[in-house]
Amino acid sequence: MRRVVLKLSGEAFADREMQYGIDPAIVSRVAEEIAGVHAEGYEIGIVVGGGNIFRGVSSAAGGMDRANADYMGMLATVINALALRDALERAGSPTRVQTAITIQQVAEPYIRLRAVRHLEKGRIVVFAGGTGNPFFTTDTTAALRGAEIGADAVLKATKVDGVYDADPETDPDAQLLPDLGYMEAIQRQLGVMDATAVTMCMDNHLPIRVFNMNRPGEIARAVRGEDVGTLVH
Repeated sequence: MRRVVLKLSGEAFADREMQYGIDPAIVSRVAEEIAGVHAEGYEIGIVVGGGNIFRGVSSAAGGMDRANADYMGMLATVINALALRDALERAGSPTRVQTAITIQQVAEPYIRLRAVRHLEKGRIVVFAGGTGNPFFTTDTTAALRGAEIGADAVLKATKVDGVYDADPETDPDAQLLPDLGYMEAIQRQLGVMDATAVTMCMDNHLPIRVFNMNRPGEIARAVRGEDVGTLVH
């Protein structure tokens, strides 16, 4: 693999005790690992979520207009993207943030060819603002950006070791599935990504690697294409 899209949830940046906000130490650790493997010559695009600041779906469930809630969630992803860019630059990796919603004072607008050019020039590109449309998740954004830039894989960083046949946090007998087909993931509703994202990856022959980002060195191994977590293909 040479070019990948790494999907990071917003919750990954949150303070472990409070479960919200941005923990600079966590962001720095993630950035240093990404910068280390980027220095090996891999082209890395990153899609960030915003759940540590604002979750559109849960707010809509609480009575807020869904479209309005989703736009607020998109703005939260921009905040995380700027924090990650700062940490990546400090770790030695030139980085650009591109947003699907126009905020010219802080980031570039998303332009596919410009993103590809940044990657070819050895820069990391952080994609923020989701798809720019409500009702789509950042999982779908990762699949979309992966297809657009011609990525070799979508790498989904999670807090568990991969995809299980049941929830490992509630079921002690849950089994890790090292290898999975797209349709099986959709039909069994295993929570790999939302169905739209998995279908888009399937249509574009884009494999998905699900792995545990909290295990040291796992991000680098996933970028290198090593056999970690679960491969959906």
